[in-house]
Amino acid sequence: MKIGVPKEIKIGETRVSMTPSLCRRCVSLGAKVLVQQSAGIVAGFTDAEYRAAGATLVADAAKIWAAADLILKVKEPLPAEYPLLREGQTIFTYLHLAAGPELAKVLLKKKVLGIAY
Repeated sequence: MKIGVPKEIKIGETRVSMTPSLCRRCVSLGAKVLVQQSAGIVAGFTDAEYRAAGATLVADAAKIWAAADLILKVKEPLPAEYPLLREGQTIFTYLHLAAGPELAKVLLKKKVLGIAY
């Protein structure tokens, strides 16, 4: 399984969806983890920590979205990310679909499995 961790693009969002310790655990279980460069900086996690945990650092978010089976995010995808979603992908994030019917329609149309925490 390929797990992707793109940098959050929502203005003011400082969190990251995966810590280096969770990355290490996922890698130890056989997953390939792709983390966007600087995704964890504001949250206090360096690229070096992710690299040491076994992640592959990727400069371009679109490459992460294209390669990952499972996308981990803190916030729901924003309209700029809708084109990056693809059929068969799973996204694990906060999903506020009642407040965002457009996103719900995109997830259904693209046949993306959305898992809300």
